[in-house]
Amino acid sequence: MFSLAGKIALVTGCNKGIGKGIALGLAEAGADIIGVSASIELSGSQVEQEILALGRSFKAYQADFSDRDSLKVFIEKVKIDFPVIDILINNAGTIMRNPAAEHSDEYWDRVISINLDSQFILAREIGRDMIARGSGKIIFTASLLTFQGGINVPSYAASKGAIGSLVKALANEWAGKGVNVNAIAPGYIATDNTEALRNDPERSSSILGRIPAGRWGETQDFKGPAVFLASAASDYVHGTILTVDGGWMGR
Repeated sequence: MFSLAGKIALVTGCNKGIGKGIALGLAEAGADIIGVSASIELSGSQVEQEILALGRSFKAYQADFSDRDSLKVFIEKVKIDFPVIDILINNAGTIMRNPAAEHSDEYWDRVISINLDSQFILAREIGRDMIARGSGKIIFTASLLTFQGGINVPSYAASKGAIGSLVKALANEWAGKGVNVNAIAPGYIATDNTEALRNDPERSSSILGRIPAGRWGETQDFKGPAVFLASAASDYVHGTILTVDGGWMGR
């Protein structure tokens, strides 16, 4: 039930961090990978090399998800190149830190466009084809700030809170049409997005003190959850936000 053999997965933000971990996990389960990122090399990237070494195929695309025209060009091209996309991993995202009273329009607009607007557009355009086929898996990357407010990241918290509601809204419409829509909510993971927190001794100590697992998460921690939600094993799972947080939300 966990095999992804013969499946094609589109993973956004796959060049590093959680997206790369998910892409590798899906490839290990048998899926071929389409990767898109603003910064990925079109040939020879590290993630491509690792996926090819697993015996799976990899095709890279570049797109700026803060630019709706760039996003639409990418969607048009990838749908021509890959008429069937079985799995969409809506992972690409960004975070900009500044207190709310000093959080500029530019910060707000950039984060919302990447973390929310582009995610909906991708889900709508790829999801439409899944509905027509009667099958598909869409997995969003949510956050602990889907449930909490955070500190000094109002645009990020707003975007991730909205992702939680979007997952449920899409699941309500598409579950009966053969399309599963769910999300993974990462806890505090050792990635570029948390570098500022990990480098702040006070904040880092406070965070680790609340995590029952006693450690920062690693990108490989997302392989299993992603494979589960992308496979037939989760066929009756709809509108769920799966926390991968070392127990943070249970405290």
